[in-house]
Amino acid sequence: MKKRVFKICVVFLIAFLFFILLILVDFEIYGKEVLSNEKIVTKIIDGDTIIVEGGEKVRILGVDCDERGKPCYSVAKNFAEEFLLGKTVILERDIEEKDRYGRSLRYVFVEGDNFSVVLTERGYCVARFERDGKYSTEIVRAEKKAIENKIGCKWN
Repeated sequence: MKKRVFKICVVFLIAFLFFILLILVDFEIYGKEVLSNEKIVTKIIDGDTIIVEGGEKVRILGVDCDERGKPCYSVAKNFAEEFLLGKTVILERDIEEKDRYGRSLRYVFVEGDNFSVVLTERGYCVARFERDGKYSTEIVRAEKKAIENKIGCKWN
């Protein structure tokens, strides 16, 4: 009888330790990913490219802003500086990790707002996707609204 109780206790102990191990592994994998997605924006390159703490260059997904010398360049860059610079943002990956220039490809969220949607609905950029992304519907809807209402430097 004592041997049977001992075996049952050992089985329960092993199961308990396995359960604890699973919880720790789950936090190790997913916890770090969530924490590492939160970064402070340290520099604005242009309306759709930023640098976050650690020097990581991020190309914002779903939008295409004017480059230097084009009509909406300054407006989009200035808006990005007001909206993002010095703030903690959440970076969310979609299909691809990096672009051909080595920039991380991410959607950027600040205080719950998808920056791609905000930038587009203000008419500072165009919606741009190589393939449908997570937020393509919302971004295209924002662009349509900006076009219909002639909002921003792109559609005014």
